[in-house]
Amino acid sequence: MHVLPSYNAKSRGGLHVNLVTTRMGMFASRMEELKSARAFIEDFCKGARVPKESGLKANLVIEELFINTVKHGHRGGSEAPIWITLSASGGEVSLIYEDRAPPFNPFASATREMLEALAEIRREGGLGVILAHGLTASADYSYVFGRNRIRLTLA
Repeated sequence: MHVLPSYNAKSRGGLHVNLVTTRMGMFASRMEELKSARAFIEDFCKGARVPKESGLKANLVIEELFINTVKHGHRGGSEAPIWITLSASGGEVSLIYEDRAPPFNPFASATREMLEALAEIRREGGLGVILAHGLTASADYSYVFGRNRIRLTLA
C-alpha cells in the first residue's frame, strides 16, 4: 500500500498561504444569540491573528448593532437572521452587518445629530451608535433586497 505525504498548504511550492481572513456567521435576532456572535468574532480574530485592540473594537461595534436590531428593529427579538461577515487584512478588520429589520441608517448625519441632541435628555439609547461610529474609519449603509447592510472598516 502506498501512502501519500500529507498536504500542507502553507508549505506548498514555498509560497506563503494566508490565514483564513474572511468568515460569515448567521444568528437569530434574539438577545441570547449575542453570546454566540461574540464568540464568533473572537474566534475569527484569533484565527486571523487580528491585534487584540482591533478585535475588541469589532466586538463592541457588532454588539451595539446587534442590540439595536433586537431592541428597536425587531421590538425585542425575532427569528429573523442577522448576518455578520468579517474580513482581516494587515491587522485591519472590516465587517458587513446585515439584518431584515425595517430600513434604518445608524450612520446618517441626520441620525447622528438627532441622537446627540437626544443624548442630553435621554438616559438610555443612541449613545452606542455614536460610540460605534467613533471606532470606524469608514462606514457605508445601503438597503438591499430587504436587508439593512452596513459596511465598516475599524479605525
